[in-house]
Amino acid sequence: MSFVEIANVSKTYERRGDRIHALDRVNLTAEFGEFICLLGVSGCGKSTLLQIVSGLESPSEGDVRVEQRPIDGNSHPEASVVFQEHGLFPWMTVRQNVEFNLKARGVAQAERRQTGTEFIELVGLSAFERRYPHELSGGMRQRVGIARALTTRPKLLLMDEPFGALDAQTRSIMQTELLQIWQTHKSAILFVTHGVEEAILLADRIVIMSPRPGRIRHILEVDLPRPRDTTSPAFGALVRAIIGHIHEDISLIARA
Repeated sequence: MSFVEIANVSKTYERRGDRIHALDRVNLTAEFGEFICLLGVSGCGKSTLLQIVSGLESPSEGDVRVEQRPIDGNSHPEASVVFQEHGLFPWMTVRQNVEFNLKARGVAQAERRQTGTEFIELVGLSAFERRYPHELSGGMRQRVGIARALTTRPKLLLMDEPFGALDAQTRSIMQTELLQIWQTHKSAILFVTHGVEEAILLADRIVIMSPRPGRIRHILEVDLPRPRDTTSPAFGALVRAIIGHIHEDISLIARA
């Protein structure tokens, strides 16, 4: 059995009397320690699928299992979510934010502090642990969000465009740091992105989704050694192949 199993998942919303078919019979598996990127144009259901896997949404049809445990509107105890909006509590310091999930689970103060220190150091924010979110850059705030998600040592990390609001230089730094964290802790990662190069840089497999309703169009294995060279011919060939799939979808939308 695979670590994550998404079986025939469909999602339909009822809004103001209209039916919005967001996902249609999505099937996907992920192994423990695998890094998968969900890629596609806006409206293809990437974020909806991630929310269903997280337990924040329930599927209209089909089911999701993590470690053979059904996920249906309930979060998996060993899964953590990182959104584009970091969701930090503005009245809490870096340390308090990082330790929040542990405190909510009733972890003793001494253990919280030890674990908090470990992950604050891991994301390079030891000198800022007493700062508040408004005193940090966008990249630093996102590091705090990642550290908070990691404190529970999740087996599954769900990331919804976590670097989408960052400038190009900060995004590149965060991508490198995320890979280092993943290689150290080896959780499974499902990562939503609009960025073709970001997907190739990070993923073991790229799941290309088509819109209206969201379906899996193609799954591409990224068989390139890490660290990956964005200037290599092989990297460029993958970029062109993926853009070709996406352009076909854009043409279909335009004709619809």
